[in-house]
Amino acid sequence: MRKNVKLILVIFFGIQLLFLSQLKHYPEFVEQFYSNGLYVFLSKLSRYIFGWIPFSVGDILYTLAGIYLIRWLIINRKRIIKDTKNWFLDIGATLSIVYFAFHMLWAFNYYRQPLYKSLNLKADYTSEELVSFTKRLILKSNDLQFQLTKNDTVKVELPYSKAEIFNKVKDGYQTLSEIYPHLEYHPKSIKKSIYSLPLTYMGFSGYLNPFTNEAQVNGLISTYKFPTTSCHEAAHQLGYAAENEANFIGSLAAIHNDDTYFKYSGYTFALRYCLAEVYKRDPELYEKLLPTINKGILKNYQEVKDFWNAYENPIEPIFEVTFDNFLKANNQSSGMQSYSYVVALLVNYYTDKNL
Repeated sequence: MRKNVKLILVIFFGIQLLFLSQLKHYPEFVEQFYSNGLYVFLSKLSRYIFGWIPFSVGDILYTLAGIYLIRWLIINRKRIIKDTKNWFLDIGATLSIVYFAFHMLWAFNYYRQPLYKSLNLKADYTSEELVSFTKRLILKSNDLQFQLTKNDTVKVELPYSKAEIFNKVKDGYQTLSEIYPHLEYHPKSIKKSIYSLPLTYMGFSGYLNPFTNEAQVNGLISTYKFPTTSCHEAAHQLGYAAENEANFIGSLAAIHNDDTYFKYSGYTFALRYCLAEVYKRDPELYEKLLPTINKGILKNYQEVKDFWNAYENPIEPIFEVTFDNFLKANNQSSGMQSYSYVVALLVNYYTDKNL
């Protein structure tokens, strides 16, 4: 690449940063022209191209990029001292191209209109509303758990392979699309990540590859968590970048699935977040609610907790802080804490609806 081209790309990188600093003030523009416009075309095109391939193309690309980067650093290590200026131009030009592709292919969705505005929901809720909704969730979750096991002390075991679960994800979104047409999920592109073990040590259940629009799910997590995790990543594919919104839409997709196991996974997913919020506001009430939950549900929660405890390691907090800062740098001011805001969406969405 010529030196003047590299310089232009570096300058363009600065322009991108300036542009994004202003874009956050125009969420309606992003919503209309990108999230519900250009992105719909780009995301479907990516899923048509890569979705049919049985393995993760994105993980392979990351591997090749990593190998190339290491090779480039080794070959050009002497240039760091001898030709520092040009070396930094190479780095800056490459970052500029990647940064542009990252946003054009997916990340402009970080700047779209908040979902509560699109759905005309309140952004907050009272403790009374939270407790009332949580009690409704407990009754519904208990009913589903007993329906599936015929014993309130037995945890639910999904009778499907993880590939079968991937195939069922679209069914819940199909039902949702009858209410919200923009939530139609086709074509499907959900895969187990090649890097499931590293993801586990990093503390992640899955991620979306923004360059190939493949939903990557950690293949080691409990099958019980597969429906909601898969639906969560599919929500990212549909353009919902914020974690709280992807959690909300993912839970709705699981709940609206005709499969009872998916419904159970979706309702207990929502219940877990509501219980955590109750605990923050009133620990004594939380302790009173726990005995009303079927022991089988608590065993499913414990199953998930035991899995993550088995992989605890000193570097996991570093990845959590890194991801937290990544979210904050991409217009998510609450960082990883935004996960808990799914409760506000759930409480207000179901205010006048049956579970």
